[in-house]
Amino acid sequence: MASLPRIAAASSSATVRLMAFIFLRWIPGHAFVPIIFTSLAVYLSSLFSLLKGSQLGAQRVAKDAKGSTKRSQEPGPANPRDSVLKTLLTGLPSARSSLWTWITALINIAVALLTLDFLIRGLVFYPSSDVAFSRIGYVSPTTANLLLREPDSAQLPVVVSYQELTRDPANWIEEGRIYKLDNTTDFTAVVTLKNLKPATHYRYSLSNNKTGTFVTVPRPGSPAANRISFVTSSCLKPNFPYNLLSHPLRVPGIEQMTSTLGKLPALLRPAFMLFLGDFVYIDVPLRFGSSLSHYRSEYRRIYSSPSWTAGPTDDQAIDLPWIHTLDDHEIANDWSQGNQTAPYPAAADPFIHYHVRANPPIPETPFAPPDDVTYFSFVNGPASFFMLDTRTYRSEPAQDNSTILGSAQLQSLLAYVARPEPAGVHWKIIASSVPFTKNWQFGTTDTWGGFLNERRTVFEAMWRAERELGVRIILLSGDRHEFGATRFPDPSLQLSSNELQPHTSGFGLHEFSVGPLSMFYLPVRSYRQTDDEDVTVKYAPDGNSKFGLIDIADDVEDLDPAAPAPVPLRSSVLTYSLYVDGAIVWKYRLSVPLERDAAGHAASSTAMRVSLLPPGRVLEDQLVAEGWDVLLKTAIGRAEEIGNCVAKKATALYFQVLDRVQREERLD
Repeated sequence: MASLPRIAAASSSATVRLMAFIFLRWIPGHAFVPIIFTSLAVYLSSLFSLLKGSQLGAQRVAKDAKGSTKRSQEPGPANPRDSVLKTLLTGLPSARSSLWTWITALINIAVALLTLDFLIRGLVFYPSSDVAFSRIGYVSPTTANLLLREPDSAQLPVVVSYQELTRDPANWIEEGRIYKLDNTTDFTAVVTLKNLKPATHYRYSLSNNKTGTFVTVPRPGSPAANRISFVTSSCLKPNFPYNLLSHPLRVPGIEQMTSTLGKLPALLRPAFMLFLGDFVYIDVPLRFGSSLSHYRSEYRRIYSSPSWTAGPTDDQAIDLPWIHTLDDHEIANDWSQGNQTAPYPAAADPFIHYHVRANPPIPETPFAPPDDVTYFSFVNGPASFFMLDTRTYRSEPAQDNSTILGSAQLQSLLAYVARPEPAGVHWKIIASSVPFTKNWQFGTTDTWGGFLNERRTVFEAMWRAERELGVRIILLSGDRHEFGATRFPDPSLQLSSNELQPHTSGFGLHEFSVGPLSMFYLPVRSYRQTDDEDVTVKYAPDGNSKFGLIDIADDVEDLDPAAPAPVPLRSSVLTYSLYVDGAIVWKYRLSVPLERDAAGHAASSTAMRVSLLPPGRVLEDQLVAEGWDVLLKTAIGRAEEIGNCVAKKATALYFQVLDRVQREERLD
């Protein structure tokens, strides 16, 4: 029978190795860290106890061999049949060689040190307080927002200049000079380059040797304004999955995306990145502080990553304009306590300086003082955008009066949805950091699934806008580290049960939720359709790097491809391409007919629905069919759902029994 120290050594050794593997390669959750180091302490204590016992046993055996008449009752030496493989796999001491005993111990110590390296190498060796960089944010037909950071006072004043790439290289235009940068803004500033020409390629240059390029947006109403391409994703964490030989601030997903986009034809090159939150993870794997300096340092470290300038000079991530929304890990996990409670004020400071000031303008009707607004709206080509802030103004979820937007933002969104768009704008794109669908069964209340009353109000306004304004509304979101395409059919369409089945394309508002750009993904299935309100189109959970490429262009589209005689019609067509780990795996198409009769109906004899908008359809699907392992992954993914259900029923039963006992006592 195995002794207690042997059981403790073997079990703690297995725990160290398994938990570290999960932590470093699968999910860098904060719960794994104390388990790993506690298990290591238990293992080392148990190992020393076994080694000490073996030495004592050996001494007693030697004494008996010299003539002692009494056999020792203490443990003897380890089993001589113990193999080297057994020692390496179990962590138990070897009877054959002390060398292998120390090797297996060093393996566990090394695993713990790798965990420690992932935790603190970037934090300790790359405080990034001296990082200087520049990037482009929001770009319009005539302006571009340039964010820069320069902590070295010897570089002041910073002179900002720009020029057209096709003009005389010596012909630089000075936009301005920055004479002061200090700690109040973490040494950042935003300069707006003005008086630019639409659809023109520019280079900017700073006197501190920072430079970059950008392209302005086409003039509204011009032929070039009929097309736009952009990318969207969310969630990034440096050096994950962990690689000992990698730079601790390297972001593999950024490099992979940049390389992939660099191979696209010129027409598909994205105009910007719409990044939907979790740009920093202040609390993953561990929160080392909640002060202003801690939050600022996380932003500086991300912008210190070598991944921004990896690859060819003409195809670097730093030259792609990024615009940002806010999510929970930039504050605290599942944040729902408003904008006054700590640590929100400290978290908001770098988000404002590094992102908000370079973002698009606020909506025309914000229904709040402009300085208090962190939601944005802009037009680019055939689409208008509304970028929601689903963290700053939200209240506690799953209550009758819960709000995810707050009163002012809700009114601003409803005004935007109801507003007719200028000629040539056929799409309203609404970006949310968290998904609209309630199909995610893990952490549902942190999404719009915890604010269903407000969601219904927003959906009714969207359905009405699609019917009355002749535009199509697309929802984009992130947060979940998975991809999910969902449609929300207008009840007035009265679709049949077959049209509401899971994994079908068709009618309705469409949401594309994608992430992470560079982070873990869940090895279980957590998305499942539960009713006919949220209809699953596609679910793709796997992949450490996922992003969507959205391309909108005029084309000829069959109004109903399934009809016996399809009717080609000039349309504005949106194509969504899902990329997983650098490869395109799924494509989906939606369209808006551009030719309408005097009554505003699509020019076709085909019997269409009330919405007048054609159904979506799958163009390409390279995802592997689900196999036997999906059943196991789905069962594990439903563990929280089942556990919550059991807990609720048990609690309800407890209070029923308690209430009955109290009534009987009163009767007595």
